Amino acid sequence: MLKTDLTKVHKELYTAKSQPALIFVPAGHYVAITGKGDPDGPVFAESTQALYTAAYSVKNAYKQAGQDFTVSKLEGTWWVEQEGYPRDAPREEWHWQLLIRMPDYVTSTIVQHALKTAFQKKQLPLLQKVSLVTLAEGRSVQILHTGPYSEEPATLKVMEHFIKEEGLVYNGRHHEIYLSDPRKTAPAKMKTILRQPVK
Repeated sequence: MLKTDLTKVHKELYTAKSQPALIFVPAGHYVAITGKGDPDGPVFAESTQALYTAAYSVKNAYKQAGQDFTVSKLEGTWWVEQEGYPRDAPREEWHWQLLIRMPDYVTSTIVQHALKTAFQKKQLPLLQKVSLVTLAEGRSVQILHTGPYSEEPATLKVMEHFIKEEGLVYNGRHHEIYLSDPRKTAPAKMKTILRQPVK
């Protein structure tokens, strides 16, 4: 059985260089969960657990039907109610939507069935907040950040300068793709793709 690996199918979306570049991000399906608060807090951790549980449940449902795929990297979009980037606001005011990309053939019906099955087994309340969404960011600027999350502002400044120099403006939420597992990777070696939709 062939296994679909979306990081290879959409290589240009899951690789980036240390200098900003313009790319086009087509619409894609994601299992997603939305929340608010400090990413070091319990709600964020429980939401991440629920999202991964959902993703593997959907994968298993399709694997049994002969369409296996690799569970993709964790991603997240970030925003605050007021104008500006999340980093300029207290962490408890950060809103986020955690995402894991799904193959285009994944349907909402199968996702809902997989979520019900997972809830019966795991009894994770936040599974009831997971849904299948479509994200279409279009024209975007992307850059690779190497190092701990706390040092992202320096990389973001490089991206902000590029956006201004190119005569572009922000057109959507700040997006991060977590290429490294923080449980297994030293902070200095962590790799995160930072993306900003523009127009």
